[in-house]
Amino acid sequence: MGQTKKPLNPLLGLRHVALYTQNLEACEHFYSKLLRMKPVWRPDGDNIYLSSGSDNLALHRAAPDFAPINQHQHLDHLGFFLKEKADVDAWYDYLNSEGVLIRAAPKDHRDGTRSFYCADPDGNVVQFIWMPGISS
Repeated sequence: MGQTKKPLNPLLGLRHVALYTQNLEACEHFYSKLLRMKPVWRPDGDNIYLSSGSDNLALHRAAPDFAPINQHQHLDHLGFFLKEKADVDAWYDYLNSEGVLIRAAPKDHRDGTRSFYCADPDGNVVQFIWMPGISS
């Protein structure tokens, strides 16, 4: 304990998430075609890595016997920041018109943010959020 430790550089942010998916093709379509994330690496037919430019989402095909503990996911939701407040409603209208399951319609929150929630084909909840000071 007596040694002085070198200070750590600050984190650069959470920019990578990996999800097991029971329907890899449907989830790939949702994130790449509907959300317009670009494929950056496909090491094999069971894995794909996508990016919106400053992040990385890995989709991994779940084993046939995959069952989340207690039938609940550990992850509450994924969040995508949007550039402008009006983008929340535009993305909501677009995804709703594509038949995506909407979990909560757009609303303003008491902290000044605006967001809505939908579900990907595997049921993972996805939030689209505009947050003053971070989004712009």
